[in-house]
Amino acid sequence: MAQQLGWKHHSLIQALMSRGPLDEKAFHEIFMGITGKNPVTHPQTFNDCLLKINKELAFVQFELRACRNQYDGKVYYGVINNVADEQSKLGTKYSVPQIAFYKGVIDAIVQDMSTQGCITNIEALNVRLENQTEQASQDTQLHIPAAFKSFSLSQKEKTLNDLIQDQWLCYTPDGKIGFGIRSFFDLRSWFRNNDVPSCDVCNEAGVKALTCPNEGCPVRLHDYCLKKKFSQRKGSRACPGCGTEWPRSQCQQEEDTNALGQSQVASADPIIRGKRRNVKAEAVEATQAPPRPERAKRLRSCKTEAVGTAENEAPPSNLRRTRRSGRI
Repeated sequence: MAQQLGWKHHSLIQALMSRGPLDEKAFHEIFMGITGKNPVTHPQTFNDCLLKINKELAFVQFELRACRNQYDGKVYYGVINNVADEQSKLGTKYSVPQIAFYKGVIDAIVQDMSTQGCITNIEALNVRLENQTEQASQDTQLHIPAAFKSFSLSQKEKTLNDLIQDQWLCYTPDGKIGFGIRSFFDLRSWFRNNDVPSCDVCNEAGVKALTCPNEGCPVRLHDYCLKKKFSQRKGSRACPGCGTEWPRSQCQQEEDTNALGQSQVASADPIIRGKRRNVKAEAVEATQAPPRPERAKRLRSCKTEAVGTAENEAPPSNLRRTRRSGRI
């Protein structure tokens, strides 16, 4: 790979490997700083560069790819391992109980019947680790690891904060817990194996999606895919599954949101040019964004409520296992 790729290619790979997934704007800034080419005005140069990188990364079972954040529709770029199982992708930073806690949280999120792709802080802190033991049976209680039983609420709180900081989980705009961008990148096979319904347009898991107005229809569409499919104001908005007309208000809202996003991207071009020199110097330097100070505060505010819930209530019914095994 060293003979095939130049320093510019290596700089792009290093930027993604060291910083984690980057949103499209940030990645475009780095690309422009390194190559002097704007990906928006030179799409062929951009695509050829990524194609060459992926041709070499394929030999080591890695891939540089784009992925959408289902909560805001933004595109991110990252390097993923196509071989390692999802559990190993969490690395050695997390202990077995912490990984089991993460598995419990994502199980709860995908089982949310509202398809909003999130759960409350209290629901997350009340996840039961024993539900993540392999091959659960009537005598599961006899096989629950001691580390699971002793995993305290404060440990859950810290783990939740760490998972958010590392982008495995995130806070949604309304303050709930959802999938982080790294989970969207690395859990694609897990979504398929656990029968998470996919979006009818892009075929990616419909974690955060809109459902057909016909309650008996299983069709799901991401917000941004809905706009793409029904972009013509006077065109048909029939559901691809059952033919039910999709509410015009939902489609109109997505069109307005998309127009706003395009104007923001256009206004950012002068900033990108001004930062080109600084971005080039930073491209190979590992940086880590500081944790958001309000995260710990939010979690602490829920801790007292979670204790009461854990003591007085049974586990939430929406934490039952998925149709197949929820193992990662």
